Formats: sequence, C-alpha cells, structure tokens
Amino acid sequence: MDPFVSLDATAQAELVRRREATPLELVDAAIARIERHNPTLNAVVQTQFDQARERARGTLPPGPFTGVPFLLQDLLTAQEGHPLTHGSRFGKDYVPDQDSELVKRHRRSGLVVLGKSNTPEMGLLPTTEGELHGPCRNPWDTSRSPGGSSGGAAAAVASGMVPFAHATDSGGSIRIPAAACGLFGLKPTRGRNPMGADIADAVHWLVTEHALTRSVRDSAALLDVTCGADAGTPYQAPAKARPYTQEVNTPPGHLRIRVAVRNPMGAAIHPECLAAIHSAARLLEDLGHHVDEGSLEVPGDDAVGQHFITMWTAGVVFSIDAMAERLGRSPEASHFEPFTWALYQYGLDQGLSAYLRASAELQRHSRAALRHFDDVDIWLMPTLNELAPPLGSFSSPPGEPMAALLRAGAFASHCPMANTTGLPAMSLPLHWSPDGLPVGVQFIGRFGDEATLFRLAAQLEAARPWAQRRPAVFG
Repeated sequence: MDPFVSLDATAQAELVRRREATPLELVDAAIARIERHNPTLNAVVQTQFDQARERARGTLPPGPFTGVPFLLQDLLTAQEGHPLTHGSRFGKDYVPDQDSELVKRHRRSGLVVLGKSNTPEMGLLPTTEGELHGPCRNPWDTSRSPGGSSGGAAAAVASGMVPFAHATDSGGSIRIPAAACGLFGLKPTRGRNPMGADIADAVHWLVTEHALTRSVRDSAALLDVTCGADAGTPYQAPAKARPYTQEVNTPPGHLRIRVAVRNPMGAAIHPECLAAIHSAARLLEDLGHHVDEGSLEVPGDDAVGQHFITMWTAGVVFSIDAMAERLGRSPEASHFEPFTWALYQYGLDQGLSAYLRASAELQRHSRAALRHFDDVDIWLMPTLNELAPPLGSFSSPPGEPMAALLRAGAFASHCPMANTTGLPAMSLPLHWSPDGLPVGVQFIGRFGDEATLFRLAAQLEAARPWAQRRPAVFG
C-alpha cells in the first residue's frame, strides 16, 4: 500500500518536516505510480528520475514543499538541460540553457521535478492529442480527453501520480482540464506569476502559469512561493494583502455572486453542465451568499472573439518564429500539425494593423467588463459546455484544419474572457454526472483578488468535498 498517494502536497511536505518520511521515499513512490499508470494514460512524456532521486538524496531548500514530487508542463517554462518541445516535432531538439524564473521559484520551494507532462502542439487545443507525444487519456474514462492544454498535468494529478503539477492557461488551459479531470484549477491574475526570462510575453498578455491541484490549500501555498514580478516585467498584479494560505483559512463572508449561463457562442450547454451550475448556486445560497442571474455582455462583444483570435494567432507566429530562431532553421508546413500551421498562416496574414487594433479593442473590452464587478463580488458560470469529450473530438476534416478552432470555441466559450481581461478565475469539481464524470464550475473574481476566490473555494471544498472521489485509474 502506497502511504502517500492520497495525500496532497501540503500533507506530504509535512511528513518530511516531521521526519516521518524522506524526500526520497516520496519521490520513489511517485515514480512507481508513474511507471504503473503512464502506459495507460500517457500523461508524462519526459522523465528525469535519476536526477530527481539525486536531488531528493541531497540537501533540499527548507521550503513549504521540501521533497514533494512535481511535474512541469512541456510548454513555455524552461528547465536548464531538459528538452522543451512545446509538444511540437519542430521543437523536439530545443534544450534551454537556463531555468525560467518560475522554475527557479519552484526549486527554492523544495519541489523535486520528476519530468514533463503531455501537452498538445504549442498548447493550442483544449485536448491533449498531439502528434509528437500522442494522446493523453482521462483517468476517469480512458476513452475520453483530459482536456488541454494542460491535459497531461491533469491526468497525472487526478490519477495520483503526483499531488500537483505545473500548468499554463492562455484561453482556459488550466480550467478546462481541471473540469474534465475533477481537480481544482486556478488561473491567477495577469502578472501574478513571472513569465520571464526565456519566453518573455509569448502571447501578449493572455498567458498565465500556475498549477493543477487536488486541494485548494496546495494551490494557495504554491502561489505564495511563486507570485511576484520578476525583473523587467512589463506589468504586474496588485500586491496581495497577506499570504494566500491565510486566505484559505478565512471565511469569505456573505458574497454577492451572479450567475451567467448563456453560451457566448450560442452553442448548446450540456444538461449536466447546467445542473452543475444550478446545484452550485443552491449550495452558495445555503452558505449565506446572495445569488442572482445576469449577463456579462458588453457593447462590442460580437467582435471580441475575432480580436482574441487575432491576438492568439499573432502569439502562434511569435512562438514559432522564436523557436525557429533558437534552432537556426526555417519553419515549414511539414514540421507542424495542419491546425498549427493554419493558425501560423492566419496570424501572418493578419498584419500589424490588425494586431494593434485587436490589442486596443480587447483592452477596451476589458475595461467595460470590469464594470460588471461594481455590484458583484464573483461571477459563476460553466467551465465547459460539455462533459469531457471522447478522444478525437477535435480532429479537423481533411482540408479544413481551422474546423478545430470553432469546435474548441463552442466547447469552452466561457473561458477566454478571464484571459483577455486578466481576471483571476478558477474551476471547482462540485458536480458529477450519473456516469461518474466530473463537471467543473467556474468562478471569476475581481482583478487582483485571488484572496476572495481562495476563501470561497475553501468554503466550497469543505461543504462539498471532492478529494475522496477516485477515478478508474488511480493509485
């Protein structure tokens, strides 16, 4: 029996502090779980087991997660001496010569990296089925997707391989796999975590990095050690009032929570996703919060999707061109999946004027959207409009590579707003379908106010615990 598999990262670190377990014991147990379940899930695509054991045997920093096993996503975040492919055949030979600032902070907290988690090419789709690494499978139902782009991280955490894992979010890529895999997923405020130094501002200001966790307190404790601007950052989030670990233990008070369920793209919402929202609303009322319904729409919403795509595809061009410069070779269609290459070509065709206009319009939209918080503390809405979909659901017909983009938009239409506005947002696993699939609900808070989200999340975690639920592939 593995004594650590059901423990979150905070509990595992406490065992090390009390000398009831060693870092090497935690690492060896996690490696055994990866070796047991990864052939089924394909969540971990690069391992560093020898280096991890060496680090665990050595003198680790006395941080909040000393000795705790961890995974980095194979996207964005550089780790010295280890490949960073971005899930792409074109990038498979790139090996960074330095750690990103975020990884440095991970290491200072005492974490032990065991390897890299699966991601779609360039992190572009809300599923994890790239050609380089192959499909990742959902531990709740291995015929289904774990979501994306942080699908490998989610599958690894949900199956118990590691207690939490690094994840990224440029249009929902933390929240989507959290919803699909029954985890807690927080996308912090823009500028809360460092993005330097290697990648700088890869997709303008849409991207945020953090983690997928099983417990709220792990997410709060990790953000405490990683948050804060790095040198030369072009923007930063407002300073937190106190440690987020204190917020988790603070009652949220009586919040004004508004529910928005209309699909921004007009697509149907699955009955279980609606049931999850209505159930969460009733729970919130039972906990003493004021809940009503409303709309997040602002003038010009009909053009926001196009502006988001313009910015997003400009980021694809930036990322591929930067990778080409690092590798010293020109990108060609044969180097990429058809969807990625179509986005690259689309981004090239947009031109500088369209990019600048999209940037200005999304900033205007963000200011208008923030007015929706004048009389509301938090907005509640679906994370996804469907249950975790079968693998292959985002495949484009031959000759129509952009079809996957429309499919992705309908699937997770409530997610990108938090990226365009920079608002903090989280997905909580508060509902399960009759077939036993997790269904996430999403909460969006005020700019810079992760504190209120953590308080509410901890209250909901206590009222409707999810940690005891186990997927088919676990342990």
